[in-house]
Amino acid sequence: MQNAQDKFIDAAKRNLHICVGLDTDYEKIPDFIKKEKEPILKFNQIVIENTCNYAGSYKINFAFYEKYGPQGIEILEKTLEYIPKNILTIGDAKRGDIGNTSQMYAKSIYEYHKFDSVTLNPYMGIDSISPFLEYTDKINFVLVLTSNKSAVDFEKAKLNSGNYLYQEVLNKVNIWNANKNCGIVFGATNIEELKLNILEFNDLFVLLPGVGAQGGSLEEVVSLFTNNNITKYMINISRGLLYCDNSPNFPSKIEESIKSYNKIIESLS
Repeated sequence: MQNAQDKFIDAAKRNLHICVGLDTDYEKIPDFIKKEKEPILKFNQIVIENTCNYAGSYKINFAFYEKYGPQGIEILEKTLEYIPKNILTIGDAKRGDIGNTSQMYAKSIYEYHKFDSVTLNPYMGIDSISPFLEYTDKINFVLVLTSNKSAVDFEKAKLNSGNYLYQEVLNKVNIWNANKNCGIVFGATNIEELKLNILEFNDLFVLLPGVGAQGGSLEEVVSLFTNNNITKYMINISRGLLYCDNSPNFPSKIEESIKSYNKIIESLS
C-alpha cells in the first residue's frame, strides 16, 4: 500500500497538482442535489466521481462537517470512502495543542479517520507538532504563510533577527523534516513572498490555498514552481470547482473545470 509521500509524488509525476477542497456548504450546492436524502454526501460523491481521474489530492475541511455534530462526522467518514485509495487525502483540521492533547488529535486524524495528511498550526511550538511527526508514513502540512488578509497580524511580524515570523516557521519546519514527512501551507495569494522563499522549501511538500475565489493566480504559481524545478506542490481549489455550476449539468461541468485547470498546468510545466 502506498504511503502519503508515495501518493503525493506519484500525482506530481503525472502532473496532477490540483487539490480538490471539499469545503461543502449546503447553501451553495446545486438545487437538484438538495432534493436528495443526504444532499451533502451526494454532492461530495458527484464531485469525487467526476474529478478523481484529474485530481492530485482531496482536502476535507473539518469545520464544514463538525458543524453538524455526529451526523457531520458520519458524512466526513463516508466521503473518505468515496476517494480512491491511491489519491492523497488531507484532513484540514489545523490542529495545534500540546502534550497528550496533541497526541490524541494525531490518533484521531491518522488512526481513527485514517487521513494521509493533516494541516497543523505551529504557534505553540514543537510540542504541538511532534506527536504527528511520529507517523513517518504521513505528511504534516504546517501553516507557514496563509492566504487570508489578516495573515499580516502575526505571520508577517518582523523579528529582531530580520526575518518575518513566517520565515522562522519555515526554517523550523525544515529542521523538523528529518523523516521527510513535513509539508507547508503557503498561500498562493502571497506571490511575492512565494518568489522570495521558494528556494527554502527544500524537501518539503507544499500545499497552496488561495487560487481562484481568493485571487491567487494559477498561472503565476505554476510558472514559479516550474521555473525552479520544484514538483512537490498541490494547489487547492475549493469554491472555484465546487460551485462552478448550479444546474443538472453540474457533474460534467466540474469535470470540464478541473480538466481546464490541468491543461493550464500542463502548458506551463
